[in-house]
Amino acid sequence: MVEKNTSTEELLELLKKKRSFDEYLKETPEFITGDLSAYLEQMIVQKGRKKADVIRGSQLDRNYAYQIFSGTRKPTRDKLLALGIGMGLSIEEMQKMLKISEYPVLYVKNKRDSIILFGLDKQISVGEMNELLYEMGENIIE
Repeated sequence: MVEKNTSTEELLELLKKKRSFDEYLKETPEFITGDLSAYLEQMIVQKGRKKADVIRGSQLDRNYAYQIFSGTRKPTRDKLLALGIGMGLSIEEMQKMLKISEYPVLYVKNKRDSIILFGLDKQISVGEMNELLYEMGENIIE
C-alpha cells in the first residue's frame, strides 16, 4: 500500500511499472473525488466560520455564493479563489479545493499564481489580494 503523501512523480513511476491498472489500484491511495459542496461545508465547520461571513469576505454575490455552497453552480477558478480567501483557507486547503473542483492548482512559477500564493500565506483579504495583483500588472480576482 502506498502512503497518502506520495508525490505525483512517485505515483506516476509506480503506474508505469505496473502490468495492469487493477494492480496499480490495489496499491494506491484513494483518488481525489469532486464533491466541492461537501468540502466547503467541512471547511466552514473546521474554520469555525459562518457562511454569511465567508461570503462577505469573498466579495461574491450572495445568491451566487450560496449556489456554489449548495452545489447548483460550478464556479470559475477565480470565484473559488475568492471563496477560499474569504474562508481563510491555507495554501494546502486551497490547493485541495482546486483539485476537487478539477481546476489547476496554484503554480508558483506562474506570476499571477505566485502572487496569490503569497497573499494566501499572508492571509490577506480579497480586496488586498486584488490591489497586489493590480500593482503587479496581473488580472484581479473577479
